[in-house]
Amino acid sequence: MTALLVRLFVKNRDNVKDNLVRAAYGNLGSFVGIFCNLLLCVLKITVGYITGSISITADGLNNLSDMGSSVVTMIGFKLSNKPADSDHPFGHGRMEYMSAFIVSVLILLVGFELMKSSVSALWNNSPSPTYSIASIVILAVSVIIKFWLFLFNRKIGKKIESDSLIATAQDSLNDMVATVVILIAAVISYFATLPFNLDAILGIAVAIFILISGISIAKATLDNILGKAPEKQLIEEIKNIVLSFDEFVGIHDLIVHDYGPGRQFASVHVEVPQDIDIVKCHEQIDICEKLVNERLNIQLVIHMDPIDVDNQSIAAAKTDLCNILNDIDPKLSLHDFRMTPECDQLTNLIFDVVVPSSCKIGHDELNRQINEQAKQYNPTYRCVITFDNDFTGI
Repeated sequence: MTALLVRLFVKNRDNVKDNLVRAAYGNLGSFVGIFCNLLLCVLKITVGYITGSISITADGLNNLSDMGSSVVTMIGFKLSNKPADSDHPFGHGRMEYMSAFIVSVLILLVGFELMKSSVSALWNNSPSPTYSIASIVILAVSVIIKFWLFLFNRKIGKKIESDSLIATAQDSLNDMVATVVILIAAVISYFATLPFNLDAILGIAVAIFILISGISIAKATLDNILGKAPEKQLIEEIKNIVLSFDEFVGIHDLIVHDYGPGRQFASVHVEVPQDIDIVKCHEQIDICEKLVNERLNIQLVIHMDPIDVDNQSIAAAKTDLCNILNDIDPKLSLHDFRMTPECDQLTNLIFDVVVPSSCKIGHDELNRQINEQAKQYNPTYRCVITFDNDFTGI
């Protein structure tokens, strides 16, 4: 069914990097979600009203909120596909992250309301609802529909790497679990009379599950909105492409900015031999930037850093400093290394040190330790250090 819907309603369905194709997938997921959830909402609220079941009525209202979530997702895709303007030069792609966060908030609201009504029913010792065969059948059909919706949204969400559709898929799974629990309560209550309100107890359990999943989705989407570290695989792919050029001997200060799916920008410093032909190097940089854009859909800007690659004294001093950093913290690294002897008694070692977020040593203390250990290698060494943050999260 999923493949058929995609073939019917999504043109160029395999070109998922295209924003128009992503929007078509998002609209398809939203329309399917609106139709299915509206149908389930009407059925469950009707059954809940007839049977007097809090959990079935709450589950029906949950489907109504799911329909709202699908509307939010559709609006998010539409807004995220707006072209860049003077106020938003990088586009509106983060609206998709915002819509996913709104979905997570709706999930949390449903969880709180279900918890409130269930606790109230248990506290007031409300009688358990009376279920009929028809209500049990409707609940079973609801489970099947919700499970299909979960698979549908998860499949297209993963295909286009959409947080909002993946959040909607998780919401569908929550609903399926909630309905399965209610179905169990309905079957038990149909065949046996219990001295307690099983409907309310299971409603509390479902509410806890919904709240946990809502918090998890909210955290994931907030990470994207706040600016999380890029995926390690993406960092490696960028490094491999850049270092595939013979003229580039090293890279550092790689920064990736995420402005929404398909809207990533990056900058990197590339080390090149100091005697390289500048015109040729510039041509290679242009080619490299275009190659990264073609393969990874990332707008890359490269800054050139010339270094001396043939001086043995510089290479030896750099090796000494690398050993020192490894002794202090194996995750420390250096770049832009230069050596400028001032006299026989003083040799300036000028370089940048990349400090990962896991390092708990302050910059002043790091500076002191590095200088002290450098003098043990060579008493004339004096380190002039610039400390950098690691923006890759590796």
